[in-house]
Amino acid sequence: MRRTNFLAIAVCLLCGIIFFGSCTKRESVAVQREAIPQQPDYADTSQWYINKRGGEADIFYIISTETGDYSLAENEICHYAATYADSLRAPMLSEMKGVDNLLGGRLNFYSPYYRQCSLQSFVNDSLSSARLPLATDDVRKAFDYYLRHENKGRPLILAGFSQGAMIALELMREMDDSVCNRMIAAYIIGASIPQKMLDECKQIRPARRADDVGVTICYNSVRNDSCAMFPRSAVCINPVNWQTDATPAILVTEPSPFIPQNQQTKDYMTVTLDTISDLLLVDGFSATDYVLPLIGKEGNYHSREIWLYRDQLRENMQVRTSQWLRK
Repeated sequence: MRRTNFLAIAVCLLCGIIFFGSCTKRESVAVQREAIPQQPDYADTSQWYINKRGGEADIFYIISTETGDYSLAENEICHYAATYADSLRAPMLSEMKGVDNLLGGRLNFYSPYYRQCSLQSFVNDSLSSARLPLATDDVRKAFDYYLRHENKGRPLILAGFSQGAMIALELMREMDDSVCNRMIAAYIIGASIPQKMLDECKQIRPARRADDVGVTICYNSVRNDSCAMFPRSAVCINPVNWQTDATPAILVTEPSPFIPQNQQTKDYMTVTLDTISDLLLVDGFSATDYVLPLIGKEGNYHSREIWLYRDQLRENMQVRTSQWLRK
C-alpha cells in the first residue's frame, strides 16, 4: 500500500485537534450564547461521504472527534465543527475514507458531516452533556434523510467510533421497529454502554457470537484495567474470537497505522476479555502508544480500536450481513 494511503488511514484513527475554520454566530437551544456554525443541509451532497458499491446492504458510519476548539474573529472560540469550512472538513473526510477503506468491503458506505463538538468538550461531563445534543441532532437529521432518500429498504449496519459511537447509541434509543428489524448489527466502538441504558433500551441486544444479527457489538481495549477512560460498559465482546468469556485470542497484525506496513513487523498480541471489568486486555502491543490529548491515558488503546481489529471487523460485517440476508 502506498505511503499516502497509510497517512490517510492514520488520520482517520486519530481524534485530531484542528484550530482553524469559520463559524457563524447563532444561539442554540441546547447551548446559549455560543458561536454555532451553519446547520448542515443533508439534501446537499457536499455534506456526505458516500461510496455506492451496488451492495445488498449499507454501512451508516458516524465519525469520531476530529475537531478542537478554534478561534473566530474578536477572539471568540467555537466548540463545534463547521461542516462547510474546508479546513475542518479535511480531517473528517480523511476518517470517512479511511474507515471505508478498512471496513467497507462489498457494502455501500454512508457517512455524514456533522457539527461535532470539540475534543475539549469531553474534559468533564457537564460540558459534553451541554454540547453533544447539537451534534446528535445533526446526525439524527442525517440518518432520517438517509432512510428516506438513500437506503431504499436495504438492511443496514449502524457503526460509530468514539463521539460517533455515543451518538449511535442515541439513534438506537429512538429507532422504531421498522428500522430496527432491518439493522444487521450496531458497532459501538470506543464508547461505553451503561447497564441502565441496556435495561431501558430494547434495541440494544448484546452480541454473543460471530454471526448473530440485530445485535450490538461493543469493546474497549487497554493494557490493564487501570487504563480505562470510560465507565464500565455492560456490553463487551472480543472481536478477535467473537466470544464473551475470558478465552484468550491471538491477534497478529501491524501495530501502527502511522507507519507503512512494509516498514514494520507484525505484533503477536494476546487479547483477553476481562469478565470483571468488561475490558479487552491487550498484551504484546509494541508500538509507541498514542495518548489522546486532554482526556487520554497511557495504556489505553482508544485510537487503535478500529485499526487493530480492522480485518476481523470487515469480515464480521460480511458474515453478519450474509446471515441476515439468509434469514
